[in-house]
Amino acid sequence: MSSPTLNALVHTMRYEAEGIVSVEFRPASPEVDFPAFEAGSHIDLHLPNGLVRSYSLCNPASDRQRYVVGVANDRKSRGGSRYVHQQLRVGMTLPISAPRNNFHLEEGAERSVLVAGGIGVTPIWCMLQRLVAIGKPVEMIYCARTRKEAAFCDAIEALARENKVVLTWHFDADKGAPPDLAAMLGGKSAGSHFYCCGPAPMLDAFEKTCEQLGYANAHVERFAAAHVEAPSATEAYVVECAKSGKSVEVPPGKSILDSLIDAGLNPDHSCKEGVCGACETKIVSAGEIEHRDGILTKAERAANKTMMICVSQCRRGPLVLDI
Repeated sequence: MSSPTLNALVHTMRYEAEGIVSVEFRPASPEVDFPAFEAGSHIDLHLPNGLVRSYSLCNPASDRQRYVVGVANDRKSRGGSRYVHQQLRVGMTLPISAPRNNFHLEEGAERSVLVAGGIGVTPIWCMLQRLVAIGKPVEMIYCARTRKEAAFCDAIEALARENKVVLTWHFDADKGAPPDLAAMLGGKSAGSHFYCCGPAPMLDAFEKTCEQLGYANAHVERFAAAHVEAPSATEAYVVECAKSGKSVEVPPGKSILDSLIDAGLNPDHSCKEGVCGACETKIVSAGEIEHRDGILTKAERAANKTMMICVSQCRRGPLVLDI
């Protein structure tokens, strides 16, 4: 089944930067309560054009009855961000998911280093506000192509100045080059926790840099799974469902999720793109899994304890799922 939804009112829309708007949602009716959320969480918007898209919450986690997301008008939009920018309007209502968190903030860390790339600032901005609120040491690096394409700059700068947070800006247009993450991240305490959200090349560089510098506590949030265009399996395989007792064949070109739904099962799901985490399913046993999501870390993939059944596949069976 799809994840339960909340009925939300588009209360406010604001221009935040070139090509970026923020959208504030509030409960559409008195009987609706928005669940509390943690820094790093996201919500799914069930858009009227039939698409489901995930966006990180950027308002303070202490807020109640208010969710704010930032949406960039993606040049390669497949209909989600374009709809938000061109057709979503104040006063409209739409279903949204309860918050989910695949980008957990370790609030007990001795120090946190936050790295934002472009619209990836949304969860990072939420984390910065949380860490400042609870009095934890934090520093932030904010990278974007240009200053005019960077959202929330004034608010971030004001909070950093007031609370003596070390804040580093990098705008490619001014520097004439992408950020040198090795130089920016070098010399930090090995016990620090490092967080990055941004475009895929930046995340890859961030993970590589943290590994080279010996930083064990590196966390990333991806906008999209690496390969969601089509399942890669070339032969049919069978999924054994431990709870239901069903055996379901997954043919080439079809996802495990869709195969289970067609077989009469109702696994939880939402985005079908490997980024929201709703369909994460426990693996009872597996031969060889091809993880294609944008959520699990390298260590989690190697452990093979769970998989996102909307995009990930089984290259070699058997595959037994706790479903």
